[in-house]
Parts: sequence; C-alpha cells; structure tokens
Amino acid sequence: MKEDILIQIANQIRERRKSKGITVQELAERASVSKGLISQIENSRAVPSLIVLIAIIKALDVDLNVFFKEIDTADSTKTILVKRRDEYYYFEKEQALGFRYHRIFTRNIEKSTVDIVLLELEPNAKRPMVETEAFEYKYMLSGEVEYQFEHENIRLSAGDSMLFDGRIPHTPKNIGAYNAVMLVIYFFEN
Repeated sequence: MKEDILIQIANQIRERRKSKGITVQELAERASVSKGLISQIENSRAVPSLIVLIAIIKALDVDLNVFFKEIDTADSTKTILVKRRDEYYYFEKEQALGFRYHRIFTRNIEKSTVDIVLLELEPNAKRPMVETEAFEYKYMLSGEVEYQFEHENIRLSAGDSMLFDGRIPHTPKNIGAYNAVMLVIYFFEN
C-alpha cells in the first residue's frame, strides 16, 4: 500500500471512532484486537492485515464500500486535475427551492477537505438561513445576488467575490431577472 493511502485509512478510522464517541479501548474490544494495535494503526505506525482492517471497520459500524469510497487512491504525484462540464453532477441540499448545485471537485488535502461547486440560482430562489462547518468562498460568474446575513446584506455582481465563515447564518437571494451563477468553494477542516 502507498504511504498516503495508509495515512488516509488511519485518519478515517480515528475520525470515525471519535465522531461515534468510541474510545480506543472500546474499539479494540469490539474488533478483538489490542488497544496498542488500534493506537498504532490510528497513528500510522502499524499496517493492519486485511482481516484486522475489516474487523475494525465493522466494529465502527461502517459499510465497507462507504469506508473505502472515501479513500483517495489516485496517484498523488498528479498536480493537474481536470473534470469536464458533463462530469459534474447535480445535487440539492437544505430546504432550497430554485437552487441547483453542480459539484465540480471534492478533494481531501492533508487535514482539510475542499469542495468546489457551481451554484445556479433561479430568479426568486429561496431557502431559510443556513450554516455550514466551513469557510465559504463565493465568486460571481453571472447575475446579481444579495447575500443575507444575520445583521447585514451584501450585494454581489459578476466578478465580485466574498470569503466568510459559514457558521454565520446566511442565504443568497437572486435579485435579478435571470439565473445567477457563482463558483462556491467550501474549505472544511477535518
């Protein structure tokens, strides 16, 4: 296995364990291995056998496909990533009407994740105020929006950009007659 893949596996085991509120000792007992081995695996000091790795993943109550889907096996020496327009996929989130997100890239970078999307807002698109656990960078490609925050509104036109802490309640409103399109980059700290 490549060293960076082992680090991703170790980080994912540690993060999933912590997010479920499981101690190293509890995970060791559930997976029928020693506490020391779990600690060594989480700190990338030991390479688990396939049987031990599967036991740990099952002890975390995580589907194997889901666990390995989040492991980036791409050659880390690649510095140029290209994704064609027809490869973007559409998704919805929140209770948003008229918001069309197109995911461009999602990439784990050391201890953070960068998620890049195109957001297309139809005229009169609306949703409640939301918060995200990320810093958000917005670059207006076309149209005009008014970003509504708790205590202020900020108007953005094509070519304008903005960076803010997504934990501040916010929502954009298309104030034009045509669709507004913006590039959105979320910076999540893992």
